[in-house]
This record gives sequence, structure tokens and C-alpha cells, in this order.
Amino acid sequence: MSDHDPTIVRPDPTPRVPLALEEVLVAVTMAVVALITFVNVVVRYLTDVSFAFTEEYSIALMVILTFLGASAAVVKDRHIRITFVTDKLSPANRHRAEQFAMLCMAAMYGLLVVYGAWATWDDYRFEVTSPALGLPQWIYTICLPVLSLAVLARTVGRMIRIHRGTEPLETGHFPEEEP
Repeated sequence: MSDHDPTIVRPDPTPRVPLALEEVLVAVTMAVVALITFVNVVVRYLTDVSFAFTEEYSIALMVILTFLGASAAVVKDRHIRITFVTDKLSPANRHRAEQFAMLCMAAMYGLLVVYGAWATWDDYRFEVTSPALGLPQWIYTICLPVLSLAVLARTVGRMIRIHRGTEPLETGHFPEEEP
């Protein structure tokens, strides 16, 4: 049985770079996606014209939205986890497991930064264009390394806060506390 009660609202941590950055960008991105979709539906309903080409923008914005959400989830300690084993660990070992999970997440986003940069460079170098609008593809793919770097920075920041003991783990206990 997990000690974590998902109905309890925990206060958001206060990282050095305010969490409001991601929250504002998520709201703006979501508003743009909603506006594009709304205009597409209205135009299609009132005329025989389709704005299908806007799907390219919507897909790119949804990818951006996903990375911004991942960044906010890291800061708020809301990333997906399976706690069957870690719930049975002592607080010290739970702390180690959380640090290991953060290290794995940092490694994964680090790889996304590197490979995303290579993909962006290839798109730029080979002048790849997008299928619907014919725009340079690197305009879209540059979001992968840039936003991966943002999530990586948030992950490293959380690792530092956990290491210093300034942020409680999922159970609400600080690393140095014994229940």
C-alpha cells in the first residue's frame, strides 16, 4: 500500500527558475492549438475550404506542449513512477531510488538533447522541408533538443534539491527524516 495519497495537494516547490515559465507557455500553446482547431472547424462548417495544412502546426505545438508538461511534472514531482517496490524501502533507500530515477531521467533527456541536435543539424544541412507547408523541417525539430535541455535542467535542479534535503520525496518525508 502506498503512503502517497493522490488527493492531497502538495505545495509546488520553489525552484530557482520560476515554474510560472512553463505554466504560461503551456497556457499559450494550448490556446493556440485550440484557436487553430476552432478556426479549422468553423471554416470547414461554413465553407468547403479545409485548413488541413494547419495540422502540421498543431502537431508541432502538441510536441512542445508535451515537453513543457514533462518539465513542469519534474519540478512538481508528478512524473510517472511505479512505487510497488520503493514503497517497501526505508526512507534512506527510497531517497537513493529517487536519485537513481532522476539520474536515469537526466541521462535519457541528455540523449534526446544530443540526438535531437544531430537530427536538427541534418534537417538544416540537407534542406529537408515539411510535407504540408514546405517549411524548413529544422524549425520544428529544433524544439526537441531545446525543450529536452529544459527538462534536463529541471531534472538536475530537482536532483540537487533532493540531495540537499530541501525537497520532500513522494511520501512527504524529507530525505533526512525517519518516519
